[in-house]
Amino acid sequence: MDVAAELKEESFQNNCQNEEAYHKEIAANTTDIIIEFPCSTFIVWFGTTPRLTISDPAIVRQVLVEKAEFFEKNESPTLVRELEGDGLLSLKGEKWARHRKIIQPMFHVENLKMMIPIMGKSMEEAVVKWSEEMGRNGGKMEVEVSDWYQNLVEDVIARATFGGSYADGRPIFQLQAQQMVHATQAYHQVFIPGYRLLPTKKNRISWRLEKEVRKSLVKLIDRRIRNATFQGQCPNDLLGLMIGASTAPNLEITVNDIVEECKTIFFAGKHTTLQLLTWTTLLLAMHPRWQHLARDEVLALCGSSDTPTKHHLPNLKMLSMVLNESLRLYPPVVAMIRRAKTDIHLGGLHILRGTELLIPILAVHHDPAMWGHDAQEFNPMRFAKGVAHAAKHPMAFLPFGLGARRCIGQNLAILQAKLAIAMILQRFSFELTPAYRHAPSVLMLLHPQHGAPMVFRKLM
Repeated sequence: MDVAAELKEESFQNNCQNEEAYHKEIAANTTDIIIEFPCSTFIVWFGTTPRLTISDPAIVRQVLVEKAEFFEKNESPTLVRELEGDGLLSLKGEKWARHRKIIQPMFHVENLKMMIPIMGKSMEEAVVKWSEEMGRNGGKMEVEVSDWYQNLVEDVIARATFGGSYADGRPIFQLQAQQMVHATQAYHQVFIPGYRLLPTKKNRISWRLEKEVRKSLVKLIDRRIRNATFQGQCPNDLLGLMIGASTAPNLEITVNDIVEECKTIFFAGKHTTLQLLTWTTLLLAMHPRWQHLARDEVLALCGSSDTPTKHHLPNLKMLSMVLNESLRLYPPVVAMIRRAKTDIHLGGLHILRGTELLIPILAVHHDPAMWGHDAQEFNPMRFAKGVAHAAKHPMAFLPFGLGARRCIGQNLAILQAKLAIAMILQRFSFELTPAYRHAPSVLMLLHPQHGAPMVFRKLM
């Protein structure tokens, strides 16, 4: 059967040009929907804190979209907040809205399209290097995929954040990687109030890393401010946008705010895209038929060596389906937490002020009542008619969240992943090694616990 012939429309996310279009489409497809399964609502305990788990998509819609103003994001642990930055991920209220307004233009579809040649250049340099290494090893090479992708993702994020100064920004990733080690270790330790304030060896290292990250960012920002030439023109990188906003009246964004937002983009932008690339490559290796189908589409549209352009990428419909199915099975963020700011009614439930609501993204994405009997299986065809029609309820797919706080970097992550996977399919075939052990694990984000060792071969 020719799967490509069954594709009738582009992926829903690629059709949406902005969040307004996204929510209009969702609203249109939610009309008269009847949920035919019992609501999965129950209490779980996080230490001494009770959390009400909500996995009914209709109620999720109320929490994240319809009644979002009555809920706020839960605060991250201190070490995690230092790592991810006090930016859009954690800000609330008017300050969050102000920062979102400033940063949003960076992630508009048209602006991202202008970044495709930059991303393509980074990817081209990488695949040439990989091809040369394979040439020295008989046309094949065993690699750890997540390590393989890391430099590529860092390069693109650094360019998007710092523009021409990206080389100075990349060392910050190394500092954040060390911070992440300390933050993840804290997850496995018994929490003792006030312990992180003591001058222990680990705490001193953590404090030093935080100071170095901040010092490096402030140095970059100060240099950019001194050389600023933004008058009368729109900068095309995140740092330029924020520096321009810091000089505008009534926007009230400080150098410290810029530092925190850069930390957020560096951390969230890198790890979200890295996991999307890793899981997608793993799934294509596990399912050779889909790897062949996706490659045939790429070769038919883009040829065997030409770098895909902004005109090619929207037409790679099968690859869009594969990426969406990867995000469904292995979403980078497995859950969201919201806290009720006031007493409120949700779907027949009376929610008291201060109640924490847990939205288990991973569980919703694997619910057979929403996705059918094959919910645990890799089946990109479920997205053939677009995201809004993939499940029995359009709110059952939320890898980047929903509503106003939906991940601002969603389009950049998908665009980068689509370009990278397309260029790899053009040039290489790949399969799992016997050493691979399938063990999805949550450590801030969902990742393969034992890595992703694979064998890549050059295509003739």
